[in-house]
Amino acid sequence: MTENQRPHRGAGRTAAVSRGVLASLVALPCIAAGIACPAPASASQALAQKYSCVACHQPATKVVGPSWKDIGARYGDGKGTAAQLAASIKAGSSGKWGSMPMPPQAQVPDADAQLLAQWLLDGAK
Repeated sequence: MTENQRPHRGAGRTAAVSRGVLASLVALPCIAAGIACPAPASASQALAQKYSCVACHQPATKVVGPSWKDIGARYGDGKGTAAQLAASIKAGSSGKWGSMPMPPQAQVPDADAQLLAQWLLDGAK
C-alpha cells in the first residue's frame, strides 16, 4: 500500500463528526420553519442518552416516566406539536402522566429539545 492509498488515522472520527453536523444542518431549516422533518433515529437516541432521558424513559416500558412509545401515542398523529412537546421537555410538567413530576430540562438546548420532541412524535424510531 502506498502512502496515498493509506486511510488517514482520523478518517473515521471525521466521518462521524461530518454525519452529525450534516444531520444538524438538515434539521435546522425544518426547526426554523416550524415544520416536521424526520430526524435520524440514531441522532435522537444519542440525544436521549446525552441528556439522560433514558434514566426515566425507555422505548416501550414505563420506568419513572412514560415510555417513548406512550408519549408518541398520546401526542402523535396531530394531537400535539413538536414545539409543545419541546416546551414541556424544557419547562418540565406535573400531573400529565400521574403523580411523578418531570423536572425541567433547561440544560437541553432548544434545537435538541425540538429534535427529541419530533423524534418522539414520529414514534421514536
